[in-house]
Amino acid sequence: MVDVTGQVAIDVDNLGVRYSLRFTRKTTLRQSFTKMLRPSEGEQTFWALRNVSFRLVHGESLAVIGPNGAGKSTLLQVLAGIITPSEGSVDVLGNVSSLLTLGAGFDQELTGRENILLAGAFMGIDNRVMLERLEPIIEFADIGEFIDAPIKTYSSGMRARLGFSIATSVDPDILLLDEVLATGDQVFRAKSKARVLELVKAAKAIVLVTHDMNWVTEFCNRAMLLEKGHVVAEGDPAEVVEVHGAHSEQEKAAKAAAVAAAAKAGATPVAGPAGAGGR
Repeated sequence: MVDVTGQVAIDVDNLGVRYSLRFTRKTTLRQSFTKMLRPSEGEQTFWALRNVSFRLVHGESLAVIGPNGAGKSTLLQVLAGIITPSEGSVDVLGNVSSLLTLGAGFDQELTGRENILLAGAFMGIDNRVMLERLEPIIEFADIGEFIDAPIKTYSSGMRARLGFSIATSVDPDILLLDEVLATGDQVFRAKSKARVLELVKAAKAIVLVTHDMNWVTEFCNRAMLLEKGHVVAEGDPAEVVEVHGAHSEQEKAAKAAAVAAAAKAGATPVAGPAGAGGR
């Protein structure tokens, strides 16, 4: 049983994130001016998240699950301070470490060793402290002689190893992870799981976005299901996973029925006017 301290780490109240669809890569300059001259058409917007509320305390690990496009990664970016909410409030209390995109923030020309120190500087950690943590970070990443090679020579798996090692070695109060645990071989994944479990036992707060339901039920003590930017289930991981599975099956059945209906309609001959045959 995880010892939950009750100290609030993350408090999200009525969170909403809205994107403007007015300017896209496919929008031409003429179309943009046309829309500006026709304000009656209104601005096209898309809510990536809406009415999202939850509270996470230290010692809890929250799995955020849902189909693609549900708003999971957007939520993590809000918690990391990368995206500003359009409405609602978000309070993140404590030192945050995140690994939202593999290799994000790495300088491609610098070596792995140099990037470790650079990451520490970005997080405001004293260089002396990072030098003390340097060898343990290198040992955990286990990428051999590549630690002294430029990051641009690394495979995605090697970047993941180094990034995860840095993110989890800086003693964060709150750790944000987005699908990074699915990368790497079985040995490293086992090491990663053990490392995260250590953080949970140390009463840290963790938010993990994943499509691996085994991680949700075996590792997390809370889960939240997002669909189309809304929270549709939250609570016990096994129960939330069960709801997610049921909804996924319903969605698959609906799509299969739509495809079958479209195929049937396309195969039905359409009668033309009398005497039109052969033209």
